[in-house]
Amino acid sequence: MTISSAIDALVPLLGDRLARSKSELDHHGGSESYFPLTPPDAVAYPVSTQEVAAIVRICADHKCPVIGWGAGTSLEGHGLAINGGISVDFARMNRVLEINPEDMDIRVQPGISREALNDELRATGLFFPVDPGANASLGGMASTRASGTTTVRYGSMRDNVMGLEVVLADGRIIRTGGRARKSAAGYDLTRLFVGAEGTLGLITELTLRLHGQPAAVSSAVCAFDSIDGAVASVIEAIQLGVPVARIELVDAATAAAVNAYSGMDFPEKPHLLLEFHGSDSAVQEQAETVGEIVVDHGGDGFRWSTLPEDRNRLWKMRHDAYRAILASRPGARAIVTDACVPISKLAEAIAETRADIDRTGLTAPILGHVGDGNFHAILMIDESNAAEVDAAKALSGRLAERALRLAGTVTGEHGVGYGKLDYMQAEHGEGWAVMTQIKKALDPDGIMNPGKVIRRN
Repeated sequence: MTISSAIDALVPLLGDRLARSKSELDHHGGSESYFPLTPPDAVAYPVSTQEVAAIVRICADHKCPVIGWGAGTSLEGHGLAINGGISVDFARMNRVLEINPEDMDIRVQPGISREALNDELRATGLFFPVDPGANASLGGMASTRASGTTTVRYGSMRDNVMGLEVVLADGRIIRTGGRARKSAAGYDLTRLFVGAEGTLGLITELTLRLHGQPAAVSSAVCAFDSIDGAVASVIEAIQLGVPVARIELVDAATAAAVNAYSGMDFPEKPHLLLEFHGSDSAVQEQAETVGEIVVDHGGDGFRWSTLPEDRNRLWKMRHDAYRAILASRPGARAIVTDACVPISKLAEAIAETRADIDRTGLTAPILGHVGDGNFHAILMIDESNAAEVDAAKALSGRLAERALRLAGTVTGEHGVGYGKLDYMQAEHGEGWAVMTQIKKALDPDGIMNPGKVIRRN
């Protein structure tokens, strides 16, 4: 049994929905990060859960790897076929199946994107809050346990996925969780599959928690002479219980990159960008409270607004940040780090990381969702310069070790893929061995996204 024989067996099932052109394979072998092109052997486009189950059964019979594919926006090589096999692209399973406005939940297929979902919800007065920045698919977001700019108030995918439909490695279809707001019935299988990165099964349906659209939204931006002042402001705001919806940090290098990329005129200093949700009076009160806090910590030019055009301008820095950083060094690629530490350790972690970057001479702006202790250093590299690549990977390793030393994690939101495999033992100890046992129990032949999260069977 081989990958080739699996492809032969899939042709009668899928017909022209089994793609093998170079362009299709290359698209599904690419990454937003620094990983090399790693195309699968074929790409399957199912249209139903039953077809996904049939694909998996065929692949199981032929011992062929199966890799789920959403929007391709992941950053740790999650969707790459590093052992060959079939990429299962959920682009044609992208429908809203059921909206329950009274209960504030929704059932969707995995291929629907975050932005398309919220477009569907606009008339209901509800929205789905998890915002990783990229217009990712909901199945991919669940598989990587994504979070993002709104996590500080609304939580991550872990907190907003109520139930799943999953196709297991033997083709069985199971349902986990449900629409009840709580349950004490047995193991929490939903949480097992949220963040499993397709290594235990393929998600074919999600039940999601929705939230009411706020009556008023205001945003604010302020500059600081130092990152320490910005982080101290974040800590105090959280300790005072201000229900900030977003608290984002960009450093001076990021502000400079955005100015060059978008023609903006932000001071080339560290900035905090904040958003407040609630009633008209609540967002005003929240903004005024935080304004007083940032002044106490050296913040300058605190500006807030409820006007959409003003808010869009204030957030343009954050929305353009990654593209602007890449554009600041044409032809370069990025190793994107993803440390998360307790809030009390955030200033120490960022200061040590900034000093480490400065010693290496690398270009590496820092930004992040500092409201939950999560920050990223964007390590810019010339792939043809082996010394630079090695230096960046070594710096990334030191950042991971620093996060663990400060009681944090090596990945706050991007996931493990195969980019973070080397740190799993240090973070989890015997827990990683337990993960391996779970993997072997559910996927004894190791066909589900092999080489990710745990070592290959």
